[in-house]
Amino acid sequence: MTYKFDFTAVLAQWPLFLHGAWLTIQLAVIATLLGFLIGTLCAFGRGSSKRWIAQACSIYVETIRNTPLLVQIFIVYFGLSSLGFKVPAYVAAIAALVINIGAYTTEIMRAGIDSIHKGQLEAAECLALSKLQVYWHVILRPAMERVYPALTSQFVLLMLASSITSQISAEELTAIANRVQSDTYRSFETYIVVAVFYLMLSLLMRLGFWAIGQAIFTRRRRLGTTL
Repeated sequence: MTYKFDFTAVLAQWPLFLHGAWLTIQLAVIATLLGFLIGTLCAFGRGSSKRWIAQACSIYVETIRNTPLLVQIFIVYFGLSSLGFKVPAYVAAIAALVINIGAYTTEIMRAGIDSIHKGQLEAAECLALSKLQVYWHVILRPAMERVYPALTSQFVLLMLASSITSQISAEELTAIANRVQSDTYRSFETYIVVAVFYLMLSLLMRLGFWAIGQAIFTRRRRLGTTL
């Protein structure tokens, strides 16, 4: 049997694909920003001298990293609904993605923080730097620079994993593809188009993270060399 490709009907739905891609970008950006914040706080929390904080962060990380993202999405969406909280699919998708990426970011950032030599902290204390200055200039920025490639890869994977939110009818790219293929009966062509969209989004995100890294870390190294 010879299959004849016909993208005409599929490409005619380009406004829907753009809408889905835009929602995918929103999910990825919001989840990345909030997940990074949560992950950074939990990374410090896991090294806290207060045992209950360290244990709480460890339980959170191990629970999320050892359960499927799809199950986490269902728990947030259907679980909150069962408790009487009607959460829109879009909000539930963001919440689940933030919770998930926060756990993975915690471990990545913890590795970066652990790589900071104690001698640098002692030097900072000798310079009478405030705790905020120590956390930002001596710990957080150098740690983030060391694990930045791992962080960017994890965030791109998050964007790709957002396709799972189509299972709760979040109108992102994969959900749009499901609708288009059911309308056009051109499943093969539809998912080829979607694959191209995801490829472009991945490259766009990597380019964006590269530009951010160049702006933050390259400038920092230049300033350090100048000083």
